[in-house]
Amino acid sequence: MKKFWLIALITLFAVIATACGSDDSDDSKGSSSDDKKDSKEVTINQHIVNERADMDEKYKVTLDANPKKVAVFDFGMLDTLDKLGIEVEGVSQNTIPPYLDKYKDDKYTNIGSLKEPDFEALSEMAPDVILISGRQASQYDELSKIAPTVYLGVDSENYMESFKENMDKVGKIFTDKQDDVKKEVKKIEDQIKETKEKAEKSGEKALIVLANDDKMSAYGPKSRFGIIHDVLGVEAADTKIEASTHGQNISSEYIKKQNPDILYVVDRGTAIGEGEPAKEVVENKVVKTTDAYKNDKIVYLDPYLWYLAGGGLESVPKMIDEINESLD
Repeated sequence: MKKFWLIALITLFAVIATACGSDDSDDSKGSSSDDKKDSKEVTINQHIVNERADMDEKYKVTLDANPKKVAVFDFGMLDTLDKLGIEVEGVSQNTIPPYLDKYKDDKYTNIGSLKEPDFEALSEMAPDVILISGRQASQYDELSKIAPTVYLGVDSENYMESFKENMDKVGKIFTDKQDDVKKEVKKIEDQIKETKEKAEKSGEKALIVLANDDKMSAYGPKSRFGIIHDVLGVEAADTKIEASTHGQNISSEYIKKQNPDILYVVDRGTAIGEGEPAKEVVENKVVKTTDAYKNDKIVYLDPYLWYLAGGGLESVPKMIDEINESLD
């Protein structure tokens, strides 16, 4: 009888040990699977055509999917990651737009200005990926020595195509956000359709002006702010403006001659905290003779969105809303 109970007890211990071993094995497999998912490599093909940096270069970059330590220079990309709930560690805190104020907090590493990266701070941070756009394009090679660098600038001549391509790249890098990216892009496409229909019905012609201290530059289709004409369908008052990053230098007399129904103004001084307010430069005696002024259609666009950011899942919808409201 004692022998029977001894055998039964040994058998029970063996069953328990086997069960525990099985649990440990399952956990190990789960952990290995998660690690494999996190360490999956992705390859991004990029073609940087950038007038600002005098570049026309092709790059291929390989990095681990779902990077943990992210450094972001582009504010449009920062608002995209913010919208998707993706944590970042390094940001350019100089001239950060008000709608991204939370990133001024000391818990984020300040990686320098938009045009002058702090290479020492970046090196100490040791990011898994660096996200850049046009203002940093000329320093792509130097940044790539620190970490895989991905260019996510918007092409003004092909705004929505390049925007969607950038969003695809974001979904490819941050694999668990692919569905969220697609949903947000679909919402933007619906916004565009509504605004475009509104623009066509209005029949109004517009002129886009950047006010920079006491100077003004005009922008038309395929230009830096060409999304207004090319994507949202607002007719241009002047279709002969040469497309460029810096625009065409103009005078008040030029605005009077074009006599736009809507005058869109981007105030660079406000965006960077320098120079005279745009209203003091734009609304002079000459411009006050235009239909835009008489009909209260001089529209001061949010300079932080249009000059500093843009191209993001938060900024693009805000930009579209501004144009939509201006057509009421």
